[in-house]
Amino acid sequence: MFRNNKGKSARLSDVSRRSFLKSSAAVGVTSAVASTMGSPFIAKAFAQDLRDPASILADISVRKYVREDYQKLYDMSADPLWDPGKDWIRTVDWEKVRSELAGTTVRFAIGAADQESAAEGLVPFEELSGIKVELVPIPDDSFYDKALAEFISGNASFDALQFFSPWLGDFAAPGFLAPLDDYAKKWGLPLDDFYDTYRLNYGFFNGVMYGIPFDCDIQMVHVRKTAMEELLGGEVDKSKSIPTYDELIRVSSELNNVQPGVAGVGLMAARGFWSTYTWEHIAAQAGMMLFDENWEPIFNNDAGMKGLEIILELSKNANEGFAGAGWPENRAAWLGGQLATNISWQDSGTQAMRPDQSQIVGDFVTIYEPRIEGGRFAPPNIAGSTSCVSAAAQNPEGAFLMLAFLTTASIMAMNEANANGVAPGYRSVLNNPRLQAVSQPAKVWGDSLDHAWCAPRLPGMFNMEQAIGNEINRAVVGQITAKEALDNGVAAVRKIMDDNGFYSGKPPVEYAAAAPGLYVGEGKPLPF
Repeated sequence: MFRNNKGKSARLSDVSRRSFLKSSAAVGVTSAVASTMGSPFIAKAFAQDLRDPASILADISVRKYVREDYQKLYDMSADPLWDPGKDWIRTVDWEKVRSELAGTTVRFAIGAADQESAAEGLVPFEELSGIKVELVPIPDDSFYDKALAEFISGNASFDALQFFSPWLGDFAAPGFLAPLDDYAKKWGLPLDDFYDTYRLNYGFFNGVMYGIPFDCDIQMVHVRKTAMEELLGGEVDKSKSIPTYDELIRVSSELNNVQPGVAGVGLMAARGFWSTYTWEHIAAQAGMMLFDENWEPIFNNDAGMKGLEIILELSKNANEGFAGAGWPENRAAWLGGQLATNISWQDSGTQAMRPDQSQIVGDFVTIYEPRIEGGRFAPPNIAGSTSCVSAAAQNPEGAFLMLAFLTTASIMAMNEANANGVAPGYRSVLNNPRLQAVSQPAKVWGDSLDHAWCAPRLPGMFNMEQAIGNEINRAVVGQITAKEALDNGVAAVRKIMDDNGFYSGKPPVEYAAAAPGLYVGEGKPLPF
């Protein structure tokens, strides 16, 4: 299965946060053909033997792609879970694609463990375009290092790759990725349908388009319905029942161990990025920004401290082993019914709806982000994946078209319906009532994205978040104070920034280019 590893470091062997289902039409088919750019005569010859695009597109449907048991569970009709007018594969001119690129090959880098299942996913793309896809397997636990080594060699064995979005700066700043602006314009990619936070942070670097958003995440707060209703004496209101983090602290305390083996709150506070993500999630509500306009780290200020202090309070009511918990442990505890409330990703809500994955079906609610007095409503866009083309690609245009297919609205909507954790970032998907009926978080998720907070995609960003999280974990387990943790984190981050050239001459990223994506909610009315 194609695993999109959220937070899988090239230097760590973390358990995958999610996996594609084979029915998700996710990625690739193998081919022994060498990567070439075909002549118009070759393209025409290949195109003559291809099926009518309309018949191929008709098969990319709920009936064919969404799991049959999920279709029955939610009484899904054949109606699309997306807007066909915004679905790129249904608006692009496939005859033009065929006339220009049929007979060529795209080499697609993919985790080695996913090679077999990937062979199914792009059959429709091959049929639509006439472009063959050759998989280039890379060991899962060394994807970053292997990809980086190939980029540095100047002779990468792949045209396209999908990767953890915090690596975007590492690959874009040195010129390893191909600009995609011209291809997006030529082929009508609906960039305006992506929420701004995904378009800006997963697609653009220093004002240039290098990626197409793929796995578009947000962290959210989920609560158990029965326990909360007993505590409240009535139904859970998604914006009012837990309006603040102070209230979450109180609620999680009252619900802690009300039932044997059920903790008041689920936290991910393992060393490295897991702790950082939880802290960024909460501190963003207090107004925390990681850097000032000179790229100086400033997160050891009052807002950063407030976020960490809230974590320390919540930890008194947290799941056993939370200081060593990442996504796999948190997911198991939540879906297994061992948490009364949970701070996690949006798919903790979608997957909790599925009886084959969850023991809490029908007994949970995903709520709007709690606020902090003096802060802001800033739901956190954390982690996620992006799709890019190598600057050394032999077939960059074909690679772009393949990635546009993979990330198109219909396929991403059906990934969400399949609850495989690969998240859509399109307005036309998350606002679709039929999609909302099969994804409980989707309405709140979509409403929240116009206010999203995101860490900048800088060279060395993942290493910075690792370093911050190591210090936060030390505070969580009582080795150092909260202030010492953030001061240590600032010192570590400043050194990494210095090593990456931010303080000597022209920085690799202009702050003004990154700033629009860091918090997109300024001045906007709340959605509730």
